[in-house]
Amino acid sequence: MKVLVACEESQAVTKELRKLGHEAYSCDLLECSGGHPEWHFNHDVFEVIENKGGITQNGKKVKIKGNWDLMIAHPPCTFLAVSGARWYYHPEDKDLPFDQRRPHPRFPDRAKDREEALEFFIKLLEAPIDKIAVENPVGIVSTRYKKPDQTVHPWMFGDEASKATCLWLKNLPLLEPTSIVGKGERVVLSSGKSLPKWYSDALTLSKSSAERRTMRSKTFEGLARAMAEQWTKI
Repeated sequence: MKVLVACEESQAVTKELRKLGHEAYSCDLLECSGGHPEWHFNHDVFEVIENKGGITQNGKKVKIKGNWDLMIAHPPCTFLAVSGARWYYHPEDKDLPFDQRRPHPRFPDRAKDREEALEFFIKLLEAPIDKIAVENPVGIVSTRYKKPDQTVHPWMFGDEASKATCLWLKNLPLLEPTSIVGKGERVVLSSGKSLPKWYSDALTLSKSSAERRTMRSKTFEGLARAMAEQWTKI
């Protein structure tokens, strides 16, 4: 199959697809960190869809024959996830009705960024490709657009970690769990709140905000393999 993995710099899913013999390419505005620049379009995803390819990161011109059969997309969740909701409004206005709250002083354009992120998400799911999967954490998409078809965790696919991953599917089946394991270690914070250890490590061990975003958005190996194996069988 000819598969485009959108918004993926890690190439986690792309490499699993390549192992199975599929003509798969990652695509992101960031350069790839997965070690295969020859499989990576460092361009706008919609240009790659329309042009059926483009110039890969190592300078090779690629044009697929026919159409893309499948797209698996991982759009940025910064402005869509519920975890970032506290940054939309001024902290002094938390007891006011939403329509009376001021923007957060550190992020005055957050509402605009959210609308643009939602528009990008919907455009991906409605792209002219026969089979599409778009993933994101729990967020506003389910209330502003539509509910996900499925929510999965890495522990359903052999990795002992909890990370709610919502899937919106077009002409694709629900993923079947491959290996149910433990839900992973959690870390209790001084506030009493607990976080999955992998997520806590991303917050505390990362050297920059960009590195934190990359670690938090990682696709676990078992889930990547399940996507590659199950969505290319139909």
